[in-house]
Amino acid sequence: MGTVLTAGHVNWDVTLHVDRFPEADGEAAIYEQHRSGGGSAANVAAALAGLEVDVGLIGSVGDDENGLLARRDLEAAGVSLEGLRVVDGANTAVKYLLVDDDGEVAVLGNDGVNESVGPDEIDERRVRDADHVHLTSQRPDTAAAIATMASDGGATVSFDPGRRIGDRDYSEALSVADIVFANDRERAALLEDEYAGSAFDDRIVVIKHGADGAAVHTPTETYTHAGFDIEAVDTVGSGDAFAAGFIARLVDGADFEAALEYANACGALTASEQGARTAPDAQTVARFLGLRSNS
Repeated sequence: MGTVLTAGHVNWDVTLHVDRFPEADGEAAIYEQHRSGGGSAANVAAALAGLEVDVGLIGSVGDDENGLLARRDLEAAGVSLEGLRVVDGANTAVKYLLVDDDGEVAVLGNDGVNESVGPDEIDERRVRDADHVHLTSQRPDTAAAIATMASDGGATVSFDPGRRIGDRDYSEALSVADIVFANDRERAALLEDEYAGSAFDDRIVVIKHGADGAAVHTPTETYTHAGFDIEAVDTVGSGDAFAAGFIARLVDGADFEAALEYANACGALTASEQGARTAPDAQTVARFLGLRSNS
């Protein structure tokens, strides 16, 4: 199996399970809370490590307690932190995740120093040594630089720009990416303005439909998977687990249909547990898919 490098946000998450999302001038009850590492790049890296992929990370945290906890969490998962920058005297990004009884999520937070890595601070050797590079939300200029380095070095590139796609100009990184991940709302933003028309006709676009599965659009074919019928407890991190599963199978030589099924299994298993760092390991996914194929 090949080596993967992820790049983007590394956060510390505080997850609050609430009876409902509060309306303006309203109130909701918190009935459970827990803390863990978060951030899309870190989540994907941790999930890939659990799937027995050799994975490293480019990102940044502060030298505060939250940064220390985030680093320890990633080290325990088996992620190489050679590319993680620790910024002196700075605060790590903290996200407050509100999860309602249906498993839906709303996010509050600060960016801290999770975008402190600029284009000039990237170790080009590490990027070029990877077989696959996965980009998540980050500074557009940094994303573009990493994508270009990776592509020039012969690596494949995937990009999951996330919920802020409508607010940032990622056109340069998107033009280099071989694979683009998006949910239904993000797809609408991608197809507007500078991303419209035939911009994605020559690459792979993976559309995540949440509980309704996902689809893979290639230049010649479309593959769909309806997902798995599970009881969603917490959808935080399920999209990141999905991306990790898809990438893990592709770098191992699987076809798109197999990668899509595996990715949906990873997302479903993550959504059935509480927390952003509940992506399953390879053995758990294998058992899950084995049970489905025998039923």
